[in-house]
Amino acid sequence: METTLVQPNGVAPSQSRADGGTSTTSQLELSRKIAALTDLTAQQLRTEWRRLYRNHPPRLSRDLLVRTIAYRLQELTYGGLSKATQRRLIALTKELHTSGGITPDSGPRVRPGARLVREWRGRTHTVVVTEEGFEYAGRTYSSLSKIAQAITGAHWSGPRFFGLNRSDPSDAPSNANLRNTIAEGEVCNG
Repeated sequence: METTLVQPNGVAPSQSRADGGTSTTSQLELSRKIAALTDLTAQQLRTEWRRLYRNHPPRLSRDLLVRTIAYRLQELTYGGLSKATQRRLIALTKELHTSGGITPDSGPRVRPGARLVREWRGRTHTVVVTEEGFEYAGRTYSSLSKIAQAITGAHWSGPRFFGLNRSDPSDAPSNANLRNTIAEGEVCNG
């Protein structure tokens, strides 16, 4: 499937392929195509939509038509969302329709076998993620928070202590404690 953008003057410039490759279209030409969208009339935008999406355009404002057509041009040139992302979006959509809401993720996903390394007060602490939970100092724990409390003696968010969620940079551990060497499969946070 090849795509061409019809300019306001009716001239079709170079073409790009849906497989992500480009024939004569460069990044500069794609930028020019996207910039040219703002010069198209509403009718020309709807025609472009039909050509790119192969169906009738929805009732969108002119601005949204320009944005969605620009996205589609980039998608055809560079590739779209990964299959995993598409599956995740479909699952979230189904969840929203069935339950009326989307349950937030339970937290960061760390694969079994991964090692989390944290230096605390001059001592390096290593946690191994297992199928049953987390292993630290020869014991199995059900949560990282319990391990963080065992290490510090105070209540901590385990994922935050090990640097797995960095939503607020001020909450992240300081780089002064960051361990300099990381073995393969380790997540190291200071």
